[in-house]
Parts: sequence; structure tokens; C-alpha cells
Amino acid sequence: MVSPDRPHILLLNPWIHDFAAYDFWAKPMGLLILAAILRRHGLKVSYIDCLDRFHPNARPQDPAARHGRGPYLKTTISKPSGLENIPRRFSRYGIKPEWLKADLANLPRPDLVLVTSLMTYWYPGVRETIAAVKATFPDSTVVLGGIYATLCRDHAVKTVGADRVIAGPGVSQILEVIAVHTGYPAHFQTMDDPDTCLDSLPRPAFDLQRRITYIPLLTAIGCPYHCAYCASHFLNPAFKRRSPQAVVDEIQFWHRRYGVIDFVFYDDALLVDSESHALLIFESIIRSGLKVRLHTPNGMHIREISDQVARLMHRAGMTTLRLGLETSSFQDRDQMDRKVNQAEFDQAVHCLKRAGFRREQIGAYLLVGLPDQSVASVEASIQTVKQNGLTPVLAHYTPIPHTTMWEAACAVSPYDLAADPVFTNNAIFPCRREGFSWEAYSRIKRLVAG
Repeated sequence: MVSPDRPHILLLNPWIHDFAAYDFWAKPMGLLILAAILRRHGLKVSYIDCLDRFHPNARPQDPAARHGRGPYLKTTISKPSGLENIPRRFSRYGIKPEWLKADLANLPRPDLVLVTSLMTYWYPGVRETIAAVKATFPDSTVVLGGIYATLCRDHAVKTVGADRVIAGPGVSQILEVIAVHTGYPAHFQTMDDPDTCLDSLPRPAFDLQRRITYIPLLTAIGCPYHCAYCASHFLNPAFKRRSPQAVVDEIQFWHRRYGVIDFVFYDDALLVDSESHALLIFESIIRSGLKVRLHTPNGMHIREISDQVARLMHRAGMTTLRLGLETSSFQDRDQMDRKVNQAEFDQAVHCLKRAGFRREQIGAYLLVGLPDQSVASVEASIQTVKQNGLTPVLAHYTPIPHTTMWEAACAVSPYDLAADPVFTNNAIFPCRREGFSWEAYSRIKRLVAG
């Protein structure tokens, strides 16, 4: 029960400004974990999702939408300065501004507003969202956190209009933020230290959504690998895991209480040391008789896939697999990552097929637009994936600060990446080499589809 003198906290998932965006199992898990922590401590919590596909003012979604995914509402807006010549339409993705204004007006004044952020180049949507909050609640403190806030903190402080920018994991800082900005003396009295015991964290407050069409799962944070293009190690330096039973308990809760069928693993390293983690999760799902569909939009580590792993994934209900192949130029990948070699890739493909997975279920991510990457190397990787009976999935490279590849990206890009994160947008191929034209990319897409 929330007492009247306890603070009211508004949590807000901002708009996206981009050339393209789609709900591929995208939910602000970190923000909803914070909401659950605050509720556990008795605070009043409100939640607004600017990307809400099920807003009452929106047109009804197709009930047959596959696995609950679908397009965001979009409104064409002006392109950011410096991107005027990109031959694509630029849009605000999410609810209309007047809907947000009305939703804010229907709330009591919040004592504190927490806004999250994801892609660094989406910050214009964050800035517009914060401006809308300030217009309605000029006296409420706005705190920004999330990935953009962590990777580009100095830029965020100067640019988006938040009263405070928090870098790093919000879980370990949230109650200090509450105490400083509301005077409410909350302490982690009802759970273990979240920095050392992930199982002590409450389930994310997905029930704050208008509809629960799928549930993201995070069984671990961080990654033991240090790939040159990835910021996982900077964002979460330590690799920590939940217990397998806690993960299965969460699946059972959402399935039995809300009828959820689709569960999405957000892990960066789900299959690492699988005998003590992932396999125990899959085996428990099988024993429980749960009829669920499992998905892995984050690329799985290919070398970890054995006959046993593939068989258990298939029996547990794995429906969508994405493999972190990135390139088939195995002899040249040491400067990028050391996740897989040719023999390991071949073995994983055979294991998945023997387990019963179909071609349309298995996608192999291929990075496109890396510094100095040639069109020919991308085309060769696509052919390799198709020849192995898998589906090539193009993953446009995004230059990310604090990664090993960042300096190389800045050196070859025609844009000033360090000056403005908007230029790191993967839709513009910010690091494309000479010859990597829009026409060449269209040819690559035809090769994938053919």
C-alpha cells in the first residue's frame, strides 16, 4: 500500500527518431526492473511508453501479428542536420505528441521522472520526449539513464534537457537517486545487494504495459567476450548470471498468470558454459511441460552449439534462432572477434539441422558497413550462409564509443562521429568505403532475398 507521503515516480520510454524502426521484441527491460524495485519499496509508480503499439487512440493491431511483434506508428519529421541528403524518409516512431500530452495531463504531478535511452543516435527522440514532460511538469525533476546516457554521458548532459544524467547500471543507483531528488529514504532492505545477487531483483513490471504480447528474459548480464564492435563489456564489465531455476520460475509466472507464450532471451552470452546454465533452463522447461515459444534475437555464440544443446533447445520450444556469425571470412576476423572458426560453424549448422530446426528458423547475422569492408566480402558471406541452408540476416554496423573499433570507425567515416551520435546511425552506413553505394546495398539485399 502506498502512503500519501511517498513519492510519485513516472517512468517513461521515449520516442524513436530514425529512418526505420520496428518492434522486434523491443521492451525497456531496465526501466521496468526499476519500476518493480520502486513498487517493492512502496512508492507510487506510473509508466508511459511512447512506443506503445496498443495505445487506445491507435488503430487496432492485426490479431494475427506473428509472435506479438509489429510496426510502430510513425510520423514523418525533418531529418537531423547533416543527414538531409540521405535518400530515405525520417520519422518519429511511437504515439502522437498530442496523445502523450493528454496522457501526461491525466497524471498527478510526479515528484521524479525517469527516462531511459537505448541507441546513441536515437537521442533526438529522447530530447523531444523530455521537452514534452517539461512542458507539462516544469517543476518535476527529470533523470535520464540507459545506454545512450552511459556511452555518451557528456553529450547527453549538454543536449537532451534532463536535470540529471546517470551513467552505468540504474539498479545500483536508483534508491540513491530517489533519496536525493525526493527526500524519501529508501534502502535495499527487502532484497540482497543487486550488484552481487541478480536473483534478488524483482520481475520486471511488464504488467504496467497495456498488453503483454511477449516477455523478454535476461538470464545474465555482460559477456565474457570482448568483440571489437560491441560495447557489452563497457556497459557491464562483470559477467553475472541468475540461477536457472529463477529464470524458469519467471517463465512459469508470466505463462500461468498472463497466458504469455513467447519468451525472448536478451542475453549476450546465453550458451556460454551451457552445462551449468542454459541446458538446465531448457531441461527444466521440458520437464515442466510448458508449451512456450523461445526466441533469441541476440546472436548466439556458434561454437557453443553441440548436438545436445541443439536437441534441448528444439525440445524446449526454441522457435527463432539468431547466430552471431558476423562474417564468413574466418581467416581475417581476428581483429573483429574470435567467436567462431569454420569448423565450429559447420558443426553448429549440422547439429541444428539434426535436431529438427528448419531453415526459416535459423538466421545468421552478417555485419554490413564495417570500416574498410568491401561489398565483395559481404556478398561472399551471404552466399556461404545460403549454401549452408540458413537465412542470412544483415546487421548494419553502428560505430559505438568505448569499443575497440571506435577509433577505426572515426578514421574512415565521412561524418564527425565523435561530435554528434546522430552520425553513427547504421541506416546511413557511416563507415562505408568507396564503392559501397546505395545501389550496391540494394544489390546485397536482392542477394539475401533471392
